[in-house]
Amino acid sequence: MKANLARIRQRLEACYAKESSQFAYEQILIKLQPFLQRDVAADSTVSRWSQEDVVLIAYGDTFLSEGEVPLQTLNKFLKEYLKEAITTVHILPFCPYSSDDGFSVIDYTQVNPDLGDWDDIASIHQDYHLMFDLVINHISRESLWFTDYKANIEPFNSFFIEMEGTEDISQVTRPRNTPLLVPVYTHRGRKWVWATFSADQIDLNFSNPQVLLKMVDILILYLQKGARIIRLDAIAFLWKQLGTACIHLPETHAIVKILREIMGLVRPDSILLTETNVPHIENLSYFGQQDEAQMVYQFALAPLLLHALHRGDGRYLTDWASNLEAPPAGCTFLNFTASHDGIGVRPIEGILPQREVDDLITSMHRLGGFVTTKTNADGTESPYEINIALFSAFRETFHSNGPDQWQVDRFICSQNIMMTLQGIPAFYIHSFVATPSDREGVEKTGRTRSINRRRWDYDYLQALIESGRTSNAEVLKRLTNILQRRKKHRAFHPDTPQQVIDIGFDFFALWRDSADLKFPLLAIHNLSNDIKIVNLSAIAGFERFSYWVNLLDNGVVSSAEDQYVLKPYQSIWLMPETVDHVSALWAPFTD
Repeated sequence: MKANLARIRQRLEACYAKESSQFAYEQILIKLQPFLQRDVAADSTVSRWSQEDVVLIAYGDTFLSEGEVPLQTLNKFLKEYLKEAITTVHILPFCPYSSDDGFSVIDYTQVNPDLGDWDDIASIHQDYHLMFDLVINHISRESLWFTDYKANIEPFNSFFIEMEGTEDISQVTRPRNTPLLVPVYTHRGRKWVWATFSADQIDLNFSNPQVLLKMVDILILYLQKGARIIRLDAIAFLWKQLGTACIHLPETHAIVKILREIMGLVRPDSILLTETNVPHIENLSYFGQQDEAQMVYQFALAPLLLHALHRGDGRYLTDWASNLEAPPAGCTFLNFTASHDGIGVRPIEGILPQREVDDLITSMHRLGGFVTTKTNADGTESPYEINIALFSAFRETFHSNGPDQWQVDRFICSQNIMMTLQGIPAFYIHSFVATPSDREGVEKTGRTRSINRRRWDYDYLQALIESGRTSNAEVLKRLTNILQRRKKHRAFHPDTPQQVIDIGFDFFALWRDSADLKFPLLAIHNLSNDIKIVNLSAIAGFERFSYWVNLLDNGVVSSAEDQYVLKPYQSIWLMPETVDHVSALWAPFTD
């Protein structure tokens, strides 16, 4: 515990002058006092995850039902359909907000009454771990903090970044193409304030330690309200310094480390997750030296998977995964293929050739998707993310002349690949129910991201699921079935190493194995819409066991067999078979 506090002090000194850092340290010490009386386990002894961990990402109002607040309807869906499939629910920003579907927070401490209240969140917590967003970079211009800033009321009159409006900001990295500085009228006249994401989302001034202290209060509140995972939204842009790119600055990393230490003292089993939609190598920097985030998003996975299955060519996916360094001890990846945001393009810079990126964007346009851009230092614009519902993105391929019969199988293959990779799998709720692109939502809001944020009438969706004959029903049934099978095998533990195998561009294959693992896993996925034959005997290690069972259909494969026929987009997860091990383990899931 003394070491934790010493590290907090050291990192405060890296951000602030001596007097300010001492003030911040003393205030943090006061806030932590109730937790310092406990016997806190050492950070390295806490078990944070297992192969059973699966994260669900959902807005609080994804499902709407008359006479019921949306958080209660969400909980009803979880109980009826996902009870045995997931362990953690990431409720996307649920506070009162003014724009960006929650990411422009008005009051961090309250639940938006249109969604429900803290009791509704506690009810979900009875069955699941929780993940909350700490929207740390900015706050709504309709917040009381910003209102007090305009009124010149302390301490909020120094909570935001004022500029003259004439500064050279050309070096600043922009994730949007909106103006960086926006005018605001205050009691002291017109001011220009920093707004990285929109004119409604005003950046907070973390060079003022009192801003950090306010965020520490909110962090502790969220942990006390049941959050086990804290997601730091847009954290890369936190610290600003003119003359730099204002992204990934050393002070930003120091703040992340401070928050990690605080979380460890308040809740030792908590997990800090950083959201950094940037090139892959930059994303990995948030692991620090095992002293920063315990988990980072695998941002490159979604666009690479989409490209591989759209092209029927996995060479770039295989090459990337083959060279992917294992996360440091005590850290892991959050693997995902879809989220409330679009499919990021920046994470594949230097991985996928630009011509392939351009072709992918063109194909997604043809499928009804959009692309948002960012502003570059020279004033030009370049793609930032593709906006499309993932299920719709798999409606056809680069080589087809339109939709084909393989959409569901192609989509399931993408999820199977994600579930085999080292890390914790995360599913956007619309992936579970095969939600198509919501063009009507885009027309209503004027925002392209709305294409992937449909709000379902719960009774209507339930009718689609219960019919058993829709893609919604088929995808939900298949994914939940696979997840129940998956969680019983230690090869899927987030810490189990992976070894990618190159068996041709038609496939994506890997081992999950370690020296202390009794039953390794060999996963092979057909990326094409053709029947393919894989030579199993040519895969080193396959000969170690006489018989293998495919966990996805219970079929038994002999090591004496040279070839295995894979149907279009079929996956096989092969595990060694013992005399009675497999039949007893998988019989309950036989259709």
